[in-house]
Amino acid sequence: MQKLAMDELGRPSVEAFRIQPKLPITLVLDNVRSMHNVGSAFRTSDAFAIERIILCGITGIPPHREIEKTALGATRSVVWHHVSDTLQAVQQLRQDGYRLTAIEQAKESIPLQQFRPLQTEKYALIFGNEVHGVSDEVMEFIDMCIEIPQSGTKHSLNIAVSIGIVLWDIYAKGYLPVTD
Repeated sequence: MQKLAMDELGRPSVEAFRIQPKLPITLVLDNVRSMHNVGSAFRTSDAFAIERIILCGITGIPPHREIEKTALGATRSVVWHHVSDTLQAVQQLRQDGYRLTAIEQAKESIPLQQFRPLQTEKYALIFGNEVHGVSDEVMEFIDMCIEIPQSGTKHSLNIAVSIGIVLWDIYAKGYLPVTD
């Protein structure tokens, strides 16, 4: 087995990536403290070609050395913007027709393996603060909640890991980019 060289991977340029069809998914980072988690969110969002990331509250914004360390340039390919109030961001997303979906441990959450994304829906996936999770005010406003099942002793997964698991799961279930 021989690894592929970079030029054999067939990846688009940043310019081509920006105009290619995207998964109709917006990531919302609700007061994420770790710049490494933010950078990983960008890199994973680039890998799955999602529409955009909304960085909320205290979540770090590019350019930042710690973000770039894990993003490896994805801050230039993935569309992003900052909104100071997460609730304001999700209210706008709802008006724009997105299904507000928290990734959180909650009483009426749907286990990830049971979630079936609908091709007719656009999703806003909301990931919360490393300690407090998705804020209570946002949890009161969401349409649905997805939980990643866990069997170990720890209470949660790292945000970067959670983003990768959820985006891969949605992608693997055949949720496709919107083409015009």
